[in-house]
Amino acid sequence: MTSNLQRISGTRIVATPAALDRLTLPADALVMRFAADEAFVTANVAADAIADPYAIVVADSGFVGTWTKNEQALDFLQRTCEWRLPAQRPAFAQGMVAGLPMKLWFAEDEVLLMVAAPYASDLLERMQGSH
Repeated sequence: MTSNLQRISGTRIVATPAALDRLTLPADALVMRFAADEAFVTANVAADAIADPYAIVVADSGFVGTWTKNEQALDFLQRTCEWRLPAQRPAFAQGMVAGLPMKLWFAEDEVLLMVAAPYASDLLERMQGSH
């Protein structure tokens, strides 16, 4: 399994869970809920779009990742992930995979494997079976 990693840019938002639940975003934006009060959105989000006057809204380009076809991604994840993967699609999940803190977006036909940029070479190494 080889891959090219791409920089994944978006907006990091820390706000009340209710404000995050009410976000209105472009249809093609992914919303990854890292915690009840924190999300990463693969779109530009203006601070005034958040219904929380104390929200923290910052541009974030600190992730890299790759979209991988389901068959390859599931083969990799079954060998390297010790927790249950989501059965429904689309879905977001996060946890340790192959010894790396990973974010996963499960689309219908492919999976986004995403890590913090400093782990890029580690992810490539593990995806290529070197680990």
